[in-house]
Amino acid sequence: MKNILVATDFSNNAYCALFYVTKLLASQPCTFHLLNVFNELTPLQGKKPKLFVSEKLLKKLQIESEEKLTKTKHKIVLDNDNLKHQFQTISEKGILSKIMTKTIDKLHIDLVVMGNKGITEVADIFFGSNTIQVANIINKCPILAIPGEMDFKEPKEIAFVTDFKKGCAKKSIEPLLFITSLFKAKIRVLHITEEEILNTEQESNRKLLDICLKDVDHTFHWRQLSNDKAKVIQVFLEKLNVDLYSMVNQKHNLFEKLTREPVIKDVSMYSETPFLILPAQD
Repeated sequence: MKNILVATDFSNNAYCALFYVTKLLASQPCTFHLLNVFNELTPLQGKKPKLFVSEKLLKKLQIESEEKLTKTKHKIVLDNDNLKHQFQTISEKGILSKIMTKTIDKLHIDLVVMGNKGITEVADIFFGSNTIQVANIINKCPILAIPGEMDFKEPKEIAFVTDFKKGCAKKSIEPLLFITSLFKAKIRVLHITEEEILNTEQESNRKLLDICLKDVDHTFHWRQLSNDKAKVIQVFLEKLNVDLYSMVNQKHNLFEKLTREPVIKDVSMYSETPFLILPAQD
């Protein structure tokens, strides 16, 4: 991973996400591109957003964005103190997901990093709305979502959540394997069962995943489905002291079901566990 795109709204959570990924990739030479996207709905510091915005106000928003990006860059350089890391800033007017998609192509981004809860995020949703919006549009590189304001902890126990309903090509889990290799981590595969036994296709997909993980210390775990799939994941993460968990963002799979469920009030599990969203690959 050489080019990392870090979206920021200058919240504490966004900075924690930036700091986390610099520690995660401390051993790797890479460039972090700090992106702030503003538009007509972005409030100036200390003011409420306005429905109709003049060109003069948009210019102020741009200046404020650039100034805050510069401050963030200076702060992370001091906090990170890693000669292998370079930092660039990008200030753009537009819609976050669209700007990110364009930037990923332009700069050959290998990983997108976001905080789950920004300045305007509601505290009791499953994932940050921006994170889900971006995950549903970006399908070329992984997204690492960092929840809340957390300290960095080396990921030694990593969970991979799957329903085995679609095959998992090695290319899909390469980012997960890369992070695993950095810390010699163990992967715990969590399957939430909807039936007594796997059907033929699911068993084939399980065997394929087992082969893909052959060089990694890994185990398979079965958990019974309940109405609250998120709660099942929560209990699993807590029981195994998981440091990071991951899923492949495929259509009609568990990820899609989770992100379409009603608002989930109990998000204690996500307040401490980073989430790696992997794009589906052929």
